Order: sequence, then structure tokens, then C-alpha cells
Amino acid sequence: MKRSATAVWKGSIKEGSGVLTSESKTLDNTPYSFKSRFESGTGTNPEELIGAAHAGCFAMALSLELGKAGFTPESLEATATVTMDADKLEVTHSDLVLKAKIPSINDEAFQQIAAGAKAGCPISKLLKAEISLQAELIS
Repeated sequence: MKRSATAVWKGSIKEGSGVLTSESKTLDNTPYSFKSRFESGTGTNPEELIGAAHAGCFAMALSLELGKAGFTPESLEATATVTMDADKLEVTHSDLVLKAKIPSINDEAFQQIAAGAKAGCPISKLLKAEISLQAELIS
């Protein structure tokens, strides 16, 4: 399986801008710029997209692992906050926060399955940054 996305950038780093388009067209000429990446401008940025990919991948991996253990989640809300050291231009962390509603699971089993999903998620494996997880079972 292969998936692709295309970035088109025009101009200098600070004054220029670009657009991102994904194969599925979910991103379709979606704007990004220096301001949207390093300040607070309109548009997306690579770190935000990595966060979306990590959160989505982790939630799916967790659903898979829960199913293997005999549990069906009512809801899994995963947020990934990606931190970049702007001086080194290096992604240093992806911090996962999970709020999960899963009937009939105890916290020990939940934490173990969540940790396994974090480690096994393909995006977690791709990232070389430190990846943390804060998981909360809600009722």
C-alpha cells in the first residue's frame, strides 16, 4: 500500500507560500506558509499534519488491540501535540492524550493495551521523536 501527497511551494521561505494536496483530495490545495508554521497564520503546517496522522493512527491501532482483547470502545478521542525545536528544525516530541470510553475494562488492562497500541502504531514507529501517552478511561 502506498499513499501520496504533493507540496507546491512558491517564493522565499518567509514571504512565499505553498499548497498541499493529498491523493484522496482530503487536502486539496490546502495553504501553508512560514506564518502558519512558525507564527499563527491561516493554513496548516507539517507538524499539525503529523499530529493528525499520529492521533488517527493511534486511535485505529488502539481499536484493533482492544478488539483482540475482547473490548469494543464506545469512543476514543486521541490528540497528538507535536513539538518542534524551531532553532534546530527538529521534531522533538509527539505527546498523545487519550480519552476513552470502553465498557467493562479495568484501568490496568486499559493502560497495558494503550501502551501496546502506542508502540505498535505505524506512525509511532515512523517517528524518531520521544512519544508520550497520557491515557484516561472515562465513564
